[in-house]
Amino acid sequence: MKLNIKEILAKITPALQLVRRYVVFIFLIILLFILCFFVFRINTFSHMTPTEDAVSAKLQTVQRPRIDQTVLDKIQELQNQNIQVQSLFNDARNNPFSE
Repeated sequence: MKLNIKEILAKITPALQLVRRYVVFIFLIILLFILCFFVFRINTFSHMTPTEDAVSAKLQTVQRPRIDQTVLDKIQELQNQNIQVQSLFNDARNNPFSE
């Protein structure tokens, strides 16, 4: 069986003319499929929850802040010394809309 280029071109030419006629429509359909795929993947990724192993691994790397006891004592001492400001805060907590 010999392949003749002229015969092959003669058979492909009607298909190429059909493709040229609908090239914009074919492009839009392909673009629509790509956009639908992206929307589906984004939706899938937005609803994913991390596994318990991933959460525990991240919690192991987090360093919790530590406050020195002397600093806490100093803050409480300053809070107890300023009675006027403390009473203003208590009034504001009880009635936040008063002037």
